[in-house]
Amino acid sequence: MKKSITEESILLVSIFKWFIVASLIGVVVGFSTSLFLVSLKWSTIRLGEHSYYFFLLPLALALSSYITKYLAPEAEGHGTEKVIEAVHRHDGYIKPIVVPIKLITTVITLACGGSAGKEGPCAQIGGGLASIIGNLLHFDKADRRKLVICGISAGFASVFGTPIAGAIFGIEVLFVGGIMYEVLLPTFIAGVMGYQVSSALGVSYFYHQIDFVPAFTELFFIKVLLSGILFGLCSLLLVETLNLFQRLSEKIPWWPPLKGLLGGTVLILLTLFFSTEYLGLGLDTIEATLAGARVAWYAFAAKIIFTCITLTFGGSGGMVTPVFFIGATFGSLLGAMLGVDPATFAAIGMVALLAGAANTPIAASILAVELFGAQIAPYAAVACVTSFLMTGHRSVYPSQIFAIMKSSSFRDQTGKEVTDAQAEFLLRRKSLTRYFLSWVRKVFRN
Repeated sequence: MKKSITEESILLVSIFKWFIVASLIGVVVGFSTSLFLVSLKWSTIRLGEHSYYFFLLPLALALSSYITKYLAPEAEGHGTEKVIEAVHRHDGYIKPIVVPIKLITTVITLACGGSAGKEGPCAQIGGGLASIIGNLLHFDKADRRKLVICGISAGFASVFGTPIAGAIFGIEVLFVGGIMYEVLLPTFIAGVMGYQVSSALGVSYFYHQIDFVPAFTELFFIKVLLSGILFGLCSLLLVETLNLFQRLSEKIPWWPPLKGLLGGTVLILLTLFFSTEYLGLGLDTIEATLAGARVAWYAFAAKIIFTCITLTFGGSGGMVTPVFFIGATFGSLLGAMLGVDPATFAAIGMVALLAGAANTPIAASILAVELFGAQIAPYAAVACVTSFLMTGHRSVYPSQIFAIMKSSSFRDQTGKEVTDAQAEFLLRRKSLTRYFLSWVRKVFRN
């Protein structure tokens, strides 16, 4: 008599299968991330020895644009967006040429002073390697998509040293308000393995324990909520500025490398007017704000401009590190204005701006614990969720798909990408005033 295969047996086999495959992804991505970070560090140090290294920016953006246009158009811009697009539109298929091209163009951009991040390239490189492995193993489309998501998680975890937040980021960033639970175990495994491999290879990470967190009071809690609203508005400013510069770049009918020359020249002029503080990753400024140092009140706005020009005029790199810079400097400013510890609000700002700009409040809340310690967690979580809601239905990753609407007062756009649904967000037949008054009447009626 034949015995039927039990549900538990199938799930057990699935667990072992994804443990092996996700571990492989984590190891491969950990190695590639380490290679990228070592190359970036070496080139940045060498060029940084020269006072006017940023004068190479026009050449760097033009060269990055040229390489991308003719060898791998999919490697354009900030990498995480392209991986999200590959998952949703191409069943996780990413051309193998994207991996080396993204590494080279990002190193060129950042080493010469372009304002961008390092996580996007690692996510795209990780996703590209995962796609290659999926093809070699003859995985079907559904499993290949899962592999690419593991690559995103491993890339984020290994570049920032945050395995749990990295794993959650990889599955949360795909949808606005939704998480793919079926990929939860593989992403955790890939994230942990990627982090462990990078650490073993000597990659050092930034952690800053926030020891001073004000005691809970109603007033402080209200200030945290208010800061979350303002961080959401700052995220909105970043997204809209990025879209503005993207439209501006598209309207200039030039050969892309010439646009790179133009963008690099503008960045040189801005640097001479402001300072080199807004070039590159800006890690020194981030660490200074977390130590309580004051920065220029306009630092967050300047970084937005530098980053948007870099990424829309030929540069290659990610968005998360600039988001950290913008959030930390804006948080420091808010802390001083609200009469609270600027360092605490700089830390909250880093993660809250990520929650709003990338629509990843859960990953951002966990990131706060991994980077700053458990003391700040409750306040960071409140600010992250508030920022996520306040940013609205916008994102620095326009290929994200809506899993929910952030308010029932908007027309249902679930299942659509941010870029397709953006123009259709209208209140249902009511002005904001009428909507608020009708809600008040319902409350008192009940």
